[in-house]
Amino acid sequence: MIHEHLAIKGCEGVYDPLEDSSLLAEAVENIAFGKVLDLGTGSGIQGIVAAKKGCDVTFADIDPEAVECAKMNAKLNGVFGKFIVSDMFDNIEEKFNTIVFNPPYLESIGEDEEELALSGGRKGRTLIDRFIDSYRGHLLDNHAVLLVESDINCYEKDVIRLGAKIVAQRKFFFEELVVLRFE
Repeated sequence: MIHEHLAIKGCEGVYDPLEDSSLLAEAVENIAFGKVLDLGTGSGIQGIVAAKKGCDVTFADIDPEAVECAKMNAKLNGVFGKFIVSDMFDNIEEKFNTIVFNPPYLESIGEDEEELALSGGRKGRTLIDRFIDSYRGHLLDNHAVLLVESDINCYEKDVIRLGAKIVAQRKFFFEELVVLRFE
């Protein structure tokens, strides 16, 4: 597991890297290049992996505490980047070679603040669909998009709709996780 070699400290209210983060980190290590946007950065793990391989990284999250957490973890790992508080792409004007997104993908059961890092809205697709509808305007000519999804979200539909490739996959007793790569 790639993130075992990183110094990632947990922060209260910020999603701690779990299986999905590890799976995505492997894809980031293998695929990310150039200018990278780690959208929904949380602890900053994906951006840190990209920065360690020489990418120019922007860490972005809707939660200012998550942005601070990512900043602290980047410093712990000796990497630098740009840190932005943004609801999806609202405060992001740049274009990127690689966009990495590990969205909350569990179906919401309420609007509890502690659930925000996990809550993907109706059928767990609210943020996934919002991302898919808005990422294209933030890509440079040579690019790749990496997105974590689960069988809970019917990722197969996005494979067909986006012409995505499954670049990483792991089955657990409770779900199947994939990292989709698309243009």
